[in-house]
Amino acid sequence: MRTYSAKPGEIERKWFVVDARDQVLGRLASNVANVLRGKHRPTFTPHVDTGDFVIVINASQLKLTGTKLTQKMYHRFSGYPGGFRSVEARHVLERKPDFVLRKAVAGMLPKNVLGRQLLSKLKVYRGAEHPHAAQKPETLSF
Repeated sequence: MRTYSAKPGEIERKWFVVDARDQVLGRLASNVANVLRGKHRPTFTPHVDTGDFVIVINASQLKLTGTKLTQKMYHRFSGYPGGFRSVEARHVLERKPDFVLRKAVAGMLPKNVLGRQLLSKLKVYRGAEHPHAAQKPETLSF
């Protein structure tokens, strides 16, 4: 029996909605990354995008465990001397909660063209409203 390999044209994509209210950041991110990657399907193929679309709502109500609010830092560098900036997770979570979740999920996906394609299927919103009602998303709970 030959090994099955999924082809990009044969994949039917679904849309899922995940409520991030009172969810722990890392656990939610790993579950979302698995759905984006397609590992929840029996037809998973590592080099093909077999995953589904994921809409995350209430991202502003994510939780960080332990002392991560004050000790976890987000860094960026402009490339110029003196251009290194560090910000506590608490400040980033207040200003851009969608960035925190998107960065956590991106760290769990492949670092190549496929990973960037998978990340484009993630939609993150601060509040409970999202503009994807026409896709009839199913509720997904972890």
